[in-house]
Formats: sequence, structure tokens, C-alpha cells
Amino acid sequence: MTQGDERGYGGNEPGGRSDDAYSTLGGTRQTRTRLPGGGDDGDGYGRRPARNSRSLIMVVGVVVLLIAAIAFANQSGGGTSDGGKEKDSAAAGSGPTAATGTKPVTGKNGTIASGFAHDEQGAQSAAANYAVALGSAEMFDKDRRHNIVNSIYTSTAASELKGPQDSAYSTDFLSKLGLDADGKAPQGSIFISRTIPVGTKVASYSPATATVDVWYTGLIGMSGPESTDPVSTSWKTWTAELVWFDGDWKISSDKQKDGPAPVPGDVAASTSDEISKAVEEYGGFTYAR
Repeated sequence: MTQGDERGYGGNEPGGRSDDAYSTLGGTRQTRTRLPGGGDDGDGYGRRPARNSRSLIMVVGVVVLLIAAIAFANQSGGGTSDGGKEKDSAAAGSGPTAATGTKPVTGKNGTIASGFAHDEQGAQSAAANYAVALGSAEMFDKDRRHNIVNSIYTSTAASELKGPQDSAYSTDFLSKLGLDADGKAPQGSIFISRTIPVGTKVASYSPATATVDVWYTGLIGMSGPESTDPVSTSWKTWTAELVWFDGDWKISSDKQKDGPAPVPGDVAASTSDEISKAVEEYGGFTYAR
């Protein structure tokens, strides 16, 4: 807003020409001069106030813009008070798996995330990712299974676990799933094994150890025209005993149990071709939580 807009033009300008330069007084035509002072000019008429519609419009516009800016800031959180921040922070941490703002890990040990935070969230993230790795189809290949175990377990636990696991993943067991001795699916078929964490819970925590429960649903089975073991779902809870070792969380021992399982929905089972297509198109997650 300029000074000219503020002061007006012509008759509104001090010393300028008025709107009614002539008036009839006492029946004669006389020239009336208004003096710049705003007082009575001697004829009984006070000076008229300046009309400034442009200034009024601009002021109203500025007020409207300010109101809109304040509303937008409040909506986006920019105008939140300290009390509001505390409330939002408390709400964010109300659930055991609620996001806290800690950045996810950037390191990897093979295909498995590594370098988890040394806190409760880091322990939950580690457990969730380890559950994904242990439920993957790579566990049915001996060499890959050993790599996974060596990566996520302590060295002592890994050495004790690999023998029993090799016995469990026997040729007879693999054949029942439709796999050959190397854990490979027959030509034209796709074997799927995936673990999808639903949530995690810290049962106990200290800087040195943590016990984390991972509730998950799993997919396992063979998708193909001659499959006798179609893909099915399961619901389980896996408990990992973790220790902080060499700058990361490692599994010292683990166990699992069935459930909790929800009531099955009324969605009809898909065909083998639909499952095969979904498996090929939807890759599994490489980082959980």
C-alpha cells in the first residue's frame, strides 16, 4: 500500500481541490476554500473525511490471508504448541510397534538388513527382519540356509543349530513339498515360502539382551499345474532371544507357537495360475518395520 493510496487523490489530498468547489451561501454564488486543518472552515461545515475504499479493501484482504495462513499452519502442525507436541509424541508411542521416527538401517548382511539401533525399536526391527529371513524360500537351500543362520545367530547358536536344521530339511521332507534334494521346484511350478510380520512386542529389554515376540502370518506351498501341496496360510508367534553382540542384535535362541489366528474370511481361494502370477509380480519385503 503506497502513500498515495493512503492519502487519496484530489479533494482528499490536503490543499487539493474539494468535491464541491462551489456552494450557494446567502443566495449568492461564493467560492469556499477549505483549509488543511480538518476544523470548521468558517461556514459551519466541517471538513469531510477522506474516503479510501482501496485501502479498506487491501486491509481486509491482508486479514483474510493471515487467517488462512494461520489455519493452514495449524492443520499441518506448524502452529502446535509444546503441549500439543507432547500429546502427539505420546500418541505415536502408544503402541509397541508405533513409528518413532528412528531411521531404518542402511546396512545389509547379504540380503538381510543389519546395523539395527541399540534400543527397543532396534531389537524389534531386528526380530521382524530375522523372522522374514527364516521364513523365506532360501531356507530350503542348504548353502543359503547356512548363510542366513550364520548372519543372524550368534556363532555359538549357529554352530548348534545347523546340524539339527539340516536333518529337519531332509530329502524326504523336501519331496513332500514337491522340491528336489536341492530345494528347487519342478519346471513350470513356483515354490513360495514367506513370513509377513503383523506386529512385534518387547517382552523384556536391557542394553545387553532383549526378548521380542513377532506375530506373523506365513505363506507356504507349491503353485503349479501338478502341485499336490497348494499355497496355504498359517498364523504363528515367534519369540527371539536377542543379545547385543559386535555392534548388532543377534539371536541366541528362539521358539515359536501357533496363533493367535483370526477367523478365516469369505474370500474364495485363487487358482494356481493367479497365485503364481502374484508371486512373480509381488516381491517380498527386504526390510520389515
